[in-house]
Amino acid sequence: MPFTEPVATAVLLVVFGLLLGICVVLGRWFERLGVPIALLSLVLGMLAGSEGIGGVAFADYGLAYRLGTAALVLILFDGGLNTPLVAWRKAIAPASILATVGVALTAGLCALGARLLGLPWPVALLVGAVVSSTDAAAVFSILRGGGIRLRERLGLTLELESGGNDPMAVILTAAVTASLLGEGPTGWQLAWSVPLQLVIGLLVGLATGTLARAIVSRVRLTTAGLFPAFTVGLAFFAYGGATVVQGSGFLAVYVAALVFGNGPLPYHQGLRRIHDALAWLSQVSMFMMLGLLVFPYDLVPKIGIGLGLAAFLTVVARPVAVFLCVLPFRFPRRELVYMSWVGLRGSVPIILATYPVLRGAPYAMDAFNVVFFIVVINALVPGATVRWLARKLGLERVEPPAPPAALEIHSMGRLEGEVLWFYIDPAVAVCDVPLSEIYFPDGAAAILVVRGDSLVAPRGSTTLAAGDHVYVCCRAEHRAEIELLFGRAQ
Repeated sequence: MPFTEPVATAVLLVVFGLLLGICVVLGRWFERLGVPIALLSLVLGMLAGSEGIGGVAFADYGLAYRLGTAALVLILFDGGLNTPLVAWRKAIAPASILATVGVALTAGLCALGARLLGLPWPVALLVGAVVSSTDAAAVFSILRGGGIRLRERLGLTLELESGGNDPMAVILTAAVTASLLGEGPTGWQLAWSVPLQLVIGLLVGLATGTLARAIVSRVRLTTAGLFPAFTVGLAFFAYGGATVVQGSGFLAVYVAALVFGNGPLPYHQGLRRIHDALAWLSQVSMFMMLGLLVFPYDLVPKIGIGLGLAAFLTVVARPVAVFLCVLPFRFPRRELVYMSWVGLRGSVPIILATYPVLRGAPYAMDAFNVVFFIVVINALVPGATVRWLARKLGLERVEPPAPPAALEIHSMGRLEGEVLWFYIDPAVAVCDVPLSEIYFPDGAAAILVVRGDSLVAPRGSTTLAAGDHVYVCCRAEHRAEIELLFGRAQ
């Protein structure tokens, strides 16, 4: 059978599907050993690469950059969609400083460390810019997916920082790359272009998210599958629209998702679940693509510098930037230590490292190979220890356990009323009380009780016991009254 283009495409899809399946199946077992699933996907990509057992030759940096940009757009949109608006009031100030000044400080300190380790200034500056931001997908997956319940302001600050600091890293990487090519802006031009791009991105994101909310509230779609199609289109439109008018496309995506997700929407929980899956797929795919792009033989000369710079970033650059940026906000010392340690790098440096290679910038491949070690070590050391450190420093807050079964209501249109979930603590008023003796406002009722591994259909004789998870249907205006009886809705 001739090796035609369709056959070659089919082979690549078979390889990708096989690697993805292996990564998902083995991921949980490896995470128990402290190895993040993203790092596992990177190793699988290397094994499948041209110098591995798979022998798949992949060196298309243009395609990698385009796919990576699309993946980062989906990751950022998921982050914004899952960020409560209350986070802006409680953590926007320290998170904004970390996402701008903190990124610039980290880039400068990392470049200095790279120079001290022997890299020439062009490579040092490029590496510093590429690895200067924390990664939204890595932070969200560990803090939310890993079951870590941090103190509220600390957790919100880390999430908002990771969701909003990519634009600054993108701008710095583009500026350093242009400078290496002799196209760079002057210092004064960069000083005003950076805030201008951020402001334009913010405005485009606000406008796009608000317009999308208005459209969804007035247009009835024919099937639920069209909602995620609409939101994916929204994410790409926000990025492209802001970029075309010389703004920060990545900031526009995050802000658009934040505005769009904080309000009554049809199919809300379904959208969050779908975008969470898309973000995970994007994260794993980016690490797998990095494994395919690297050539292990070229990495050997960079081992010493790569490991040294990874350590410098973790124990010097990130902590110094964090302490200088958030010191005025009076975070306790333990929280500052933890915030310094959770400077996770992931798919973003992978995407950014391909940009100077694509542009043909000098020293770009040297920077790419150094970034590889930083991403790997960062995933292994801070990434595998953040849960342990949170417990060690006593930074976890006590929250009720998640219910073993989740109740979701999917609707094609906006519904009046809401379904609330409560954990029955021994201290709440309704504990050990039959439902028939609990006063519910008009139109409100308990619709499901989850007790251990059993689903209990509520009846008047059903007595709510400590440890139960109860779902209550009520109108929005009765929420406060219901919470007086059942405690805070989860």
